[in-house]
Amino acid sequence: MRRPLLLSILDNDFYKFTMQQGAMMLYPYAKARYAFINRGKHAFPPGFATALQAAVDDMAMLQLTREEKRFLAVTCPYLSPVYLDFLEGYRYMPSEVNIEQEGDQVSVTIEGPWYRTILWEVPLMALICELYYTLTGKDRISDEEVSEKTRQKIENYIKLQVTVAEFGTRRRHSYDVHNLVMQALKTYGNGSFIGTSNVHMAMKYQTKPIGTHAHEWFMFHAAHYGFQMANGLALESWTNVYRGDLGIALSDTYTTDVFFRQFDKMYSKLFDGVRHDSGDPILFAEKVIAHYHKLGINPMGKTIIFSDGLNYEKVARIATACRNKIGMSFGIGTSLTNDVGPAAMNIVIKMTAASPEGDEWTPVVKLSDEQGKYTGNSEMIELAKQILHIT
Repeated sequence: MRRPLLLSILDNDFYKFTMQQGAMMLYPYAKARYAFINRGKHAFPPGFATALQAAVDDMAMLQLTREEKRFLAVTCPYLSPVYLDFLEGYRYMPSEVNIEQEGDQVSVTIEGPWYRTILWEVPLMALICELYYTLTGKDRISDEEVSEKTRQKIENYIKLQVTVAEFGTRRRHSYDVHNLVMQALKTYGNGSFIGTSNVHMAMKYQTKPIGTHAHEWFMFHAAHYGFQMANGLALESWTNVYRGDLGIALSDTYTTDVFFRQFDKMYSKLFDGVRHDSGDPILFAEKVIAHYHKLGINPMGKTIIFSDGLNYEKVARIATACRNKIGMSFGIGTSLTNDVGPAAMNIVIKMTAASPEGDEWTPVVKLSDEQGKYTGNSEMIELAKQILHIT
């Protein structure tokens, strides 16, 4: 009998659950569309779509166990009993996902109520990666080598005196590699390793689930309220749901410079810090420090979570630039969970449109600090740049 590739409904990034609670509370009638983007132009083997469809169909069997519900209730008290009851009854609905293959290219789209479809992105990407490596027959290093490689990495981060979280679910090589990495981080990472974005792994290894919100939270608010109001109202909505908990703000949905126009003294004091996800990390840190100084806030009481394509060399460079100037921590993804031989895949799944009140669909876009990470309709991108005065 074929073993399902996903074993737990919690095998997902934490911010998907926190955003799901927000969507349920504030926007229960909203609908969303998502699409797979093959940035790396990877060629998929014959039968890939069929295999992916079978894995997606298996996901309909996943459900929150009583033990998992207890873990969330104790570990995440800001997740309400109402939400946890909902999650206990939630089932993935494969009909929300459309998978097609033409030659060596695969199309994946998702559509449905936002509070339901929000959970698909991360596990779908993990499935795409694992099936790609399996069906193309790409060999990886041994289990022992995976563990040893991870041990060496976390011991280097300990020497750097930085804190590190594992953020690698979306583009992991496989569940088995992810599990080996977590074992090594937990065993050897004392003094540096502080948690993981994957809730299932957090429970399995008794560590902290880490995350707040993603770009889609701001993209949805742009569809609902317009580009000029998106950042401010997205932050306001977040604080209305979490009342000061989960206080790391993602700043680059419409460039960091635009974000700081609405990240005023109230939000700068209320939020614990910001997350960096595109562009030059040291330039970003300088902007953040200057922003806090301008508002009379001590940057040492705030934190930047760096999470953009990190490896040891990049972390070391950032740590040197930021030490004793602002708090910092590092969310490390692919270089932990997919550094086992074959080249890591360059793929994303992004929200493409939203229907905030069940009305007409509005295309959504992301304008990162790095133009290569722009996503969305080209006409809407140009409109956003005009409205927000982005050159």
